[in-house]
Amino acid sequence: MRIAILNRDRCQPRRCSHECEKYCPRVRTGDETIVFGEDGKPIISEEMCVGCGICINRCPFDAIMIIGLPEELDKPTHRYGQNGFALYGLPIPQKGRVTGILGPNGIGKSTAVKILSGSLIPNFGEEKGDWDTVLEYYSGTALYDYFRDIVSGKMKISQKPQYVDMIPKAFSGKTRDLLKKADERGVFDYLVEKLDLGNIIDRDISNLSGGELQRVAIAACAGKEADFYFFDEISSYLDIYQRINSARLIQELAEEKAVMVVEHDLAILDMLADVVHVAYGVSGGYGVITYPKGVRISINQYLKGYLPEENVRIRPEAIEFEVHPPKIEKEIHTVLDYPSFSLKYGKGFHLKAEAGNLKEGEVLGIVGPNGIGKSTFVRVLAGEIEPEEGEIDLDIKVSYKPQYIVGDSPMQVRYFLGQITDKFNTSYYQAEIGKPLQLEKLYDRMLTDLSGGELQRVAIAACLSRDADLYLLDEPSAHLDVEQRSMATKTIKRFAENTKKTAMVVDHDIYMIDMLSERMIVFEGTPAVNGTANSPTTMHQGMNRFLSNLNITFRRDEDTSRPRVNKPGSRLDREQKESGEFYYYRVE
Repeated sequence: MRIAILNRDRCQPRRCSHECEKYCPRVRTGDETIVFGEDGKPIISEEMCVGCGICINRCPFDAIMIIGLPEELDKPTHRYGQNGFALYGLPIPQKGRVTGILGPNGIGKSTAVKILSGSLIPNFGEEKGDWDTVLEYYSGTALYDYFRDIVSGKMKISQKPQYVDMIPKAFSGKTRDLLKKADERGVFDYLVEKLDLGNIIDRDISNLSGGELQRVAIAACAGKEADFYFFDEISSYLDIYQRINSARLIQELAEEKAVMVVEHDLAILDMLADVVHVAYGVSGGYGVITYPKGVRISINQYLKGYLPEENVRIRPEAIEFEVHPPKIEKEIHTVLDYPSFSLKYGKGFHLKAEAGNLKEGEVLGIVGPNGIGKSTFVRVLAGEIEPEEGEIDLDIKVSYKPQYIVGDSPMQVRYFLGQITDKFNTSYYQAEIGKPLQLEKLYDRMLTDLSGGELQRVAIAACLSRDADLYLLDEPSAHLDVEQRSMATKTIKRFAENTKKTAMVVDHDIYMIDMLSERMIVFEGTPAVNGTANSPTTMHQGMNRFLSNLNITFRRDEDTSRPRVNKPGSRLDREQKESGEFYYYRVE
């Protein structure tokens, strides 16, 4: 069985010679395997297509996919018209549990949520769907009662959107007004305290940062009286402290309600969810949502790239976490020593930095809460800000990828990157940066048309393309799915090793920091008041200090060696805290 997918946004029949039809062998023998519709775009007959792949390779805009599917996937749950994206399966909300969905972007997670919210009626591959057919199809299953309540209007749903930066466009006014309007459960004061919103409660929504908007969105969703709560990516823009607070709030909510979460931070998903549905397929082509599995089992299977129950390989290579001893520092050349310094910044914020050094070819992880001076610290090293105490005269060039990225330039990605580096058209650049970051399909797109994840990958490439001595990347994991984070991690690490340049990565994804870093700088203090940048330490020392501040402990998973959060108060958690070993006490 095969399906044919046409990306209608990419397809431009007025700018091509209809190569898909011209070179199709079935068309050349007289069959109408490919015809052109009223809109001038091709319609591909899946019954007649032989899967030769010629149209895929001949299409100048890379707009066609021909995908072979197992026979078990005979009927999609929903399909967006002929030659459109197809979704197979649905996640199952369960009262009293947090249900997670784990999978790459563009795989149908949002479509599944639209169906569960009642805003989209599944059509099972037909032209139009109706609720009677849906109820008949799911009769005798766990979803029948759920959809029956949706149809009768008994099911109330509260949903947190993925892109919180759109909130100011939909609502104007004070944060207090938004949360009061959403507070149907009478928990306004509790949510403000739990999510630390007190200092922004009287500020205008349009003046909030990404992290502040994220916490407001979580509070607004949790404040509504509903039977089913859906949270789409709670971790974006939040530091690890805020992520853990948000996760604990959602767990409390799930004690009496059905909660579903889409999350790409695996440490948070592992801590938060009770069961997880794995979503796999081809981005933009089709998606399959598996039956629920245990959290540990589902995450491990996803990382390994093989689902044994479904007998499906979803990725050619496993995502691996290496357990390796730290490098002997005497063998690594020190490229930069910086002295201790301090300065006051903004409205009374005080930053103090201890002396340290940067090593050749290393990636230095930087962790700590938001608003504690991490970006200010790097700007001092770059010479953009002068400290009040301590002389900084480093004479280095810095390439910087900021936390918040705006694609406001009407420019093609190809031209944008070509302006930055003259190596863009070399095979080396494409092999080391373009291909690993999956940029090939973005080169002819405009920056203004890119999604958050696409823009993030272009920004990482732009940062690494500049000629510099020090490369700083602020939250490169934002908006990326698990596989994209893994590829970005490998790209950054390999770039530092091959060029013998130093990279500093600020991120709140523990998995990314674990895979990426040779050493760490831990920031401590009070956000917006004072911050201390400690000297660079080994991963073990730095993570131990960082996790002790969080009061959580980590262990390594015995199958994948990935970090896992110990359940608070568990035997292993108590043992590690008593021994002072918060970081990888032993393999599970």
